[in-house]
Amino acid sequence: MKKLVYLLILALLITNCKQEVAESVTKEKQSAKDTVKLEINNPIIKDKFTADPAALVYNGTVYLYAGHDEAPDDFHFYRMNEWLVYSSQNMVDWQEHPVPLKPSDFAWAKGDAWAAQVIERDGKFYWYVTVTHNDSHPGKAIGVAVADSPTGPFKDALGEALITNDMTTGVGISWDDIDPTVFIEGDQAYLFWGNTKCYWAKLKNNMIELDGEIHTVDLPNFTEAPWIHKKGDWYYLSYAYQFPEKTAYAMSKSIEGPWEYKGILNELAGNSNTNHQSIIEYKGKDYFIYHTGGIQPNGGSFRRSVCIDELHYNHDGTLKRVFMTSEGIQK
Repeated sequence: MKKLVYLLILALLITNCKQEVAESVTKEKQSAKDTVKLEINNPIIKDKFTADPAALVYNGTVYLYAGHDEAPDDFHFYRMNEWLVYSSQNMVDWQEHPVPLKPSDFAWAKGDAWAAQVIERDGKFYWYVTVTHNDSHPGKAIGVAVADSPTGPFKDALGEALITNDMTTGVGISWDDIDPTVFIEGDQAYLFWGNTKCYWAKLKNNMIELDGEIHTVDLPNFTEAPWIHKKGDWYYLSYAYQFPEKTAYAMSKSIEGPWEYKGILNELAGNSNTNHQSIIEYKGKDYFIYHTGGIQPNGGSFRRSVCIDELHYNHDGTLKRVFMTSEGIQK
């Protein structure tokens, strides 16, 4: 009997010892993991100032489109003469491609490569851009370019503006027709855009004509930069909120609304009055792409830089607050 008790005690001691060793190894591994030095990956482009990011996932690659901030240090407004395109397969290493499009590619435009987005349909790539129209339709306007490749070259698809300032009269400003974003639901494409008011309209199958009237979405403190994405059964409309700009969002079960405001998604972008977002899912993870004035020493509201951090959802579909980091995405 004593021998049996001894053996039981010995077995218990051996088991406890194994558990302690296993826990110690686990803690050591976790400690090593915690002390791994993270790379500083934000901003993702450091040799040029980039702004108003819009991302497209196509054939396993992410294509990032951005405006090129070219304002000199003593110039306190936007100077943007071209759009840029980069590609990546890991969200960390970005390859720059030749300049695919400039405002001068639209014969009716005077300039200004403001916010834009590319979307693919039936093997064609449509780029919806903000430019300044010539004096025949004064004010900001939205044009469409088309290409056979996500990196271009792109050319004017319509020969005239898709949206001009005189088509929207809800506010008395010349810059309310900016920041286009497009989403395709089944066979139907939708265009959202606006400043001060958020507009939307259906697009015809050719992607270069409106299909019906222009509608508005009533959103709290809407400034600009609408972006549509979908996750599960929910549609999300994120946008720049107030000025200086935070990012807020609304949710709906239908892309045509009604939209329910859900709150702030991203705080003020560092050292920048504007905050312009793009949201994508890539290789099973969700990403929030935005810009800040984060490149030192000359970054700022007119010399911005694209950054990326992960986006996370709550169980009810609402979005968790995005925390902007210097480390960004790691390999």
